[in-house]
Amino acid sequence: MRFFATEFSRICAQLLTASVIFGASNLECLSVNHLSKEKPMPKSRSEIPIQDRWNVEALYPSPDLWKVDFQKARGQQEGPRWPDLVSYKGKLSDPKVLSSFFEHYFSLDRHLSKLYTYAHLKMDEDLGNDAAKHDYGLITTLLHEFELESSWIEPELLSLSEDEFKRLTAHPSLKPFAFYLEKIGRRKAHTLSPEQEELLALSGKSLDTTYKTFAALTNADMTFKPAHDSKGVEQPLSNGTFTLYMNSPDRELRKNAFLNLHKGYEGLSNTLCELLQGQAEGHRYIAKARKFSSCVEAALFAHRIDKEVYIKLIETVRKHLPAMHQYLKLRKDAMGLSEIHAYDLYVSLVPESQIAMPYADACKAVIESVAPLGAQYQEVLKEGLDKNRWVDVYENPRKRSGAYSSGCYDSMPYILMNYHGTLKDVFTLAHEAGHSMHSFLSRKNQPYVYSHYPIFVAEVASTFNEQLLLNHLLQKAKTKQEKAILINHQLEGIRGTIFRQTLFAEFELQIHQWVEEGTPLTPTLLKEAYLKLVKDYYGPDFTIDPELGYEWARIPHFYYNFYVYQYATGLSAAMALFQGATRSHEARDKYLQFLSSGGTRFPLDLLEIAGVDMKSPKPVEAAMARFQELVAEMQKLL
Repeated sequence: MRFFATEFSRICAQLLTASVIFGASNLECLSVNHLSKEKPMPKSRSEIPIQDRWNVEALYPSPDLWKVDFQKARGQQEGPRWPDLVSYKGKLSDPKVLSSFFEHYFSLDRHLSKLYTYAHLKMDEDLGNDAAKHDYGLITTLLHEFELESSWIEPELLSLSEDEFKRLTAHPSLKPFAFYLEKIGRRKAHTLSPEQEELLALSGKSLDTTYKTFAALTNADMTFKPAHDSKGVEQPLSNGTFTLYMNSPDRELRKNAFLNLHKGYEGLSNTLCELLQGQAEGHRYIAKARKFSSCVEAALFAHRIDKEVYIKLIETVRKHLPAMHQYLKLRKDAMGLSEIHAYDLYVSLVPESQIAMPYADACKAVIESVAPLGAQYQEVLKEGLDKNRWVDVYENPRKRSGAYSSGCYDSMPYILMNYHGTLKDVFTLAHEAGHSMHSFLSRKNQPYVYSHYPIFVAEVASTFNEQLLLNHLLQKAKTKQEKAILINHQLEGIRGTIFRQTLFAEFELQIHQWVEEGTPLTPTLLKEAYLKLVKDYYGPDFTIDPELGYEWARIPHFYYNFYVYQYATGLSAAMALFQGATRSHEARDKYLQFLSSGGTRFPLDLLEIAGVDMKSPKPVEAAMARFQELVAEMQKLL
């Protein structure tokens, strides 16, 4: 039942983005320059100008005021925290009572959502801040208790006879909640008795421990041996600087950064393997308890996504792996390499392609790029980026790495960035702005109960905005080199978001199948399976370093319960929708309607509103065809 704040994330963004990691440009001419070094990491967060920090004070002016509101929300200390909620127990068969209950329940949930949003944003500013971690622990504990105290709701509703439940859903007083009730009704076969549901709810907090431990270990505690560049100079290595180094034209730096980072993960591979096994075991526990045949079926069920959508994605992408092998050969030849390694995949194919773009210019580029979506959309985004401080821009010590969009029904959208001035960073800003505008429009146009759009469609709006930015910059490209830089970017976007995320999806499916079969996960088993997939996907021209076999250990989305495949389906859908929305006002209006629809329908139905059928392999096939066209075009430009 819980609906607290949604966070669409590309944490450790170098692993998962649609964007290639290379430099950025001046908007007006895409002029080639060296990477900007005007923004070294500050010694403390307070050194960052306030205009470059997100406006978390709009939620609560101070942590003390958050604590006051938290005390109001936490309810009683003894007995049930929220006795008014419990007072409805046994009475939900009455439509008017149920309507009143929903109003009360969602009001509580909305309040907790606001508290959670502030706490997680403050913690992510500095993962070593004990006070912020303490507040985050308080609200996550309270959310767990809220889930526990509301665990009886669905079992009570689903204990009604089919006729009684139909009468409820048809009653005029419950019309605002009709689709919400429909979704509950679907879960009847997978809902347990109230006592069993309470036990499952009790397990929730402990099941979160594996991901929390992974996040703390990899974001705050892990350190890495410095990477030497080609001049023998030591460069500090972290998950954040690794992204920059993979973009560097200095191959020695790229190589040493890659090897040292992955050796760091290799050194903790037993611990990380146990965490991953624990996460998959947790998914298996929930799937078995709820009588699903598999973990993937359980993960996809809530949003009415058939497992065939997942399997067809893998099959379709595998069918087009020769195009990926052709691209890797092109990259190897263009770079003049006798061997191409993983650390050669992110640097641009075009010589001297490090391009710097200050953050203000990045905002300008992103704002101008969304003009095809209309003046109103553009103005809201401009206000958010230029005036309302949606974005936490720069890296500071112990800040969460990567990028994400977050927020709640009663807040502005919030975007976490670690901006360094690369073109990859500009596209990340466009990506997260796409999430944020999707959230803004959903919250503006839908009541709270339907303001949360389903995860399956989350990556559509973000990657759609990346397509808009790419198109905008291509129109401004004045030279063959500039065009090649951007086509290289699009190729890498498809490689990173469709091919690579599908590889991850296949690996995640295999992990869960092993757990379901009772096969213990070991670092060696995971390493061998991962390297086999890499060999299949990247082909004969790709040289595999042994350290690459530990890349699985640093992918945070393996803890997100079959999330990662949606990057691939999302970009495929976005590419199809982009073609229509930029050519037809009618198609654009349908797309904006989709963005404004929140969670009013199941995700595949929402995408049909926008004009794409993801039950068919055609959108993925079209994306693969576009990839082949781009490879051919790139060959002519090089």
